[in-house]
Parts: sequence; structure tokens; C-alpha cells
Amino acid sequence: MSPVEIGWLAIGALVALIAIGMPIGVGMLLVSFVGVAFIRNDVVATRMLGQVANDSLEEYLFAVVPLFVLMGLLVTVSGVGRDTFDVFQRMLRRLTAGLGVATVFANAVFAAITGISIASATVFARVAVPEMTRHGYTRKFATGVVAGSSVLGMLIPPSLLFIVYAVLAEESVGRMFLAGIGPGIVLAFAFTATILLLARTRREFVFTVDNDHTAYEDHSVVTLARKFIPIVVLITLVLGGLYGGFFNPTEAGAAGAFGALVIALLRRSLDRRTFWNLLVETGQITVTVLFLILAASFFSRMLALSGMPQALASFFLEGPIGPYGFLVAYLLLIILLGFLIDSISIMLILLPIALPVAEAAGLDLIWFGVLTVVAIEMGLLTPPFGLSVYTIKSAMDDPDLKVGEIFRGAAPFVGAMLFSLILIILFPPLATWLARL
Repeated sequence: MSPVEIGWLAIGALVALIAIGMPIGVGMLLVSFVGVAFIRNDVVATRMLGQVANDSLEEYLFAVVPLFVLMGLLVTVSGVGRDTFDVFQRMLRRLTAGLGVATVFANAVFAAITGISIASATVFARVAVPEMTRHGYTRKFATGVVAGSSVLGMLIPPSLLFIVYAVLAEESVGRMFLAGIGPGIVLAFAFTATILLLARTRREFVFTVDNDHTAYEDHSVVTLARKFIPIVVLITLVLGGLYGGFFNPTEAGAAGAFGALVIALLRRSLDRRTFWNLLVETGQITVTVLFLILAASFFSRMLALSGMPQALASFFLEGPIGPYGFLVAYLLLIILLGFLIDSISIMLILLPIALPVAEAAGLDLIWFGVLTVVAIEMGLLTPPFGLSVYTIKSAMDDPDLKVGEIFRGAAPFVGAMLFSLILIILFPPLATWLARL
């Protein structure tokens, strides 16, 4: 059996193991070890596993993962999400479907602090949905807006998915963060246009009553400033420090985590027990992500040893399909996998195969990474997996709220994401111009 055939068999075995319920990291390590043992021998496989564990986890850069995760969790418990929503609610209250638009932009700002879509979905399910339903919006639309706009958490920097992509693609984390700003803004405006279009053409989908100008809670300018100042300070500290050249990504994460801790302490929203639970949760998330990166690195080396990515590149680039045919097939595969498995798993399975092909095709790897993240995030809104949808269902704790109702509410935003994805494919500078400055 040739090494290329072993590579294909390893991929098939990994899919089968995932299908029967084996954790993806364990499955990757197992098929990678067996694959290297068949291509070379078990001694080489053992040595390679040790080398991968050392090489993939010793990087100083990986300290950015727990720091940004901790910052996001601290921001969540400190009430910054509610404050952000209150500010945009006040600014957009005279706009038709203004609470829906406020939710999108509040989520965009919150994304610039947390970098985790699920955190956004949890916070705004509890903050925005009750407020919107109280003001005459349908529950289907309210939950759909929260689910749709929550994906901005993984696109607008800082983003956990961009960190993982940068590691696997050997790209700069800072450049990947910069690359997410333009597409994040495009996506936010696409969501806004979708809300305004629905409010104009399908009012029964958006409103339970004929209009939405019931009385809003009024906040004074001083109150709004007090709510918004911590948000601006935290964003300036992290993104301003990072892009101003004062911090590298790891230092920016540390500064952000410290700033979020100070805000939580000043607001007295953090006791000793809560802080301990946050530290434990940060550790659990970090270990999970780093273990998956280790497994993906071993899987990538096994595939490189088999020669399968080179064979795949020859098939796509020397045949009638070409580079853009490969790109379309790759993005469609991501969207299909999004129906079944989570974001990081999709990235870790496909990138070791797709990155060598993309590089051989001459595609810009920063642009390729942005397209990957946008396509992956569509899976958060599509059945049957739809992690953001199930997060909202769990956070709402409403037995009358059906999962199908949330999926129907999120469907227009999947369409907006598909439109934005096509736009970024047609106009690559949307993703690359800031990163290449």
C-alpha cells in the first residue's frame, strides 16, 4: 500500500471514528500514530508524537488562548454586554426595528472584547430577547437576531478561531485579527440590511403588533456615558495596544484580562467563588483547544509524510477544476460539515489537507483564512448542530421556546452570511487591505 493510500485511509478512519462518537482529538492522535507507523514504523511514530507535543505547545504565542478566554468570561459576568445593548438601544430607538439593529451592533462591539460566539449568544439571549419581545417583536425574530449576530464574536478581533487558524497556517495572529475587521463590518451591515428589509416586507415575521414604538427605558447622557466608558477603555486597551504596536497578541490578551478584572471588581460583580469558577472554566477551555491543536499538528505531519496533500493539489490544479473550483468545493464542504460538527473541529480536520493545496494554488492565506472562518460560522446557525441556536435555547430556559423556532428566525441571517461570503470572494481586499498595510 502506497503512502498516499494510507493518507486517504487515515482520513476515512477519522471520519468513521467521529461518526461513532470518539472525541475528535483522540481520533486524530490515534489515526495519525497508526498512519505514521504504517508509512514508516512505530518507533518513528512514537518519536514524532513526542516532537509534535513539544513543538506545538511550547510557543509563547499559545498563552494568548487562556488570556483572551479569561477576558471574555470576566466581561460576561461584569454586565458589559447589557450595558452595550442599553447604549445602542438608546441610540437607535427611533429606527424601525431599532432594537434588532441595536442587538447587531451591540454584539459587534461585544465581539471586539470577548472573541467567543457562544459567550455573545449566552449574554444577548438573556439581555436582548426579553427586551425585544416586551416591545412587540416576535420571539422567533428576536432569537434569530441574537443567533445571527452572535457569529460576529468569531470574526471581529480578537477571535479564537483566528488564533487557531494562524497557528495552523503559520500566519501572524495580529494580521489575522486585522483581516477580520473589514469582513466583520460587512457582515454587521448585511445583518442590519436584512433586519430593515424584513421589517419592511415581512412585518408579521418581525413584529407581533403593527408597530414597535412602545415606550423604551430612557437613560440620561451621563448614565449612558458611565455604561459605555468601560467598553471603550477595554477595546482601546486591547485593540489599540495591539495595533498601535505597544503589545504583541499575548501581551494584549494579558492587558485585556487585567482590564476586564478591574471592571468586574469595580462593579462588585465578582466574588471569590465566581472568580475561581471562571479560572477553572478558562483552564478547561484552554486545555481542550491546545489538545486539539496538538492532535491537528500530528495529523498534519502524518498527511505531509504520506504525500496526500501534494497529490490532492495536483488533482485540483492540473485538472479542469482549477484554484477557484477548489475554493468553492472547500467552502461547500465546510458548510456541509457545519451541519454536523463544531467550528474548531471542522478547522482542524480540513486545514491540514486544504492549506497545502491553497498555498500551491497561490491563494492569499489570510484571505483564505477569513473565508474559512465565515463559512465555518454559518454552521453555528444551521440544523441539526447549530451550536448558537442550542446555546440560546439553554440560556433562555423557556420550555415553550422550540429549537425549530430559533432556526427559522436565524435562517435570513444565514442568507446574509452567504451573501457576505460571496462578496469577500469577489473582493479580496475587504479581508486583506488592513492586514497588508
